[in-house]
Amino acid sequence: MPHVIVCDVNETLLDIEALRPEFQAALGDGALVREWFSTVLLYSEVVTLAGPYSDFASLGAAALDMTAAAHQRPLSVEGRRRILQGMLALPAHADVREGLEMMRDAGLRLVTLTNSPPASVRQQLTNAGIASLFEHSFSVDAVRRFKPAAEVYRSVADALGVSIDQLRLVAAHAWDVHGALRAGCAAAFVARPGKVLFPLGPKPDIVGSDFVDVARKIVAAS
Repeated sequence: MPHVIVCDVNETLLDIEALRPEFQAALGDGALVREWFSTVLLYSEVVTLAGPYSDFASLGAAALDMTAAAHQRPLSVEGRRRILQGMLALPAHADVREGLEMMRDAGLRLVTLTNSPPASVRQQLTNAGIASLFEHSFSVDAVRRFKPAAEVYRSVADALGVSIDQLRLVAAHAWDVHGALRAGCAAAFVARPGKVLFPLGPKPDIVGSDFVDVARKIVAAS
């Protein structure tokens, strides 16, 4: 069984819902955080397929301007800054630490793989209080392509000196699970509220209702 657990960061480990007050203050609607983040993910695929590459922080800023313009909401410099800085201080979901410690104590290796730039993810994990649980954090910046491009997952295996089938991605995104499975990894899906698997894609062998449930199933299978 795969012995390297590769955790996605944003939404899987960290709760972007914490940005709702900032979106409410800046754009008058806290629910726009979801539309904004979906736009960020969409355009990460656009720049991967069509180019040119821009890092995730730059995409986040551009998508924020697009969201404000789409709803004809004025966005102040301070409001923009507070939202983008808030991404660096997201809290971990309440189930994350317990699940990570469960897998670590079972002897599994823990790393992260994220679309965020290296400096950003270091700050995110440190501010969330979970940085010490991971042996390494990987960023798509290394290959200048965003998940779910196969090169991203393969770069983690190469860096760790293991075969691709020794990796198990853990994510709350169906597109991330799809990409990992297609690249040759195992995967586990965290079915957070509103998250469902892609019906036309390959199915992971582990699906759980929350991070602890997924961690328990991974440990049982290892």
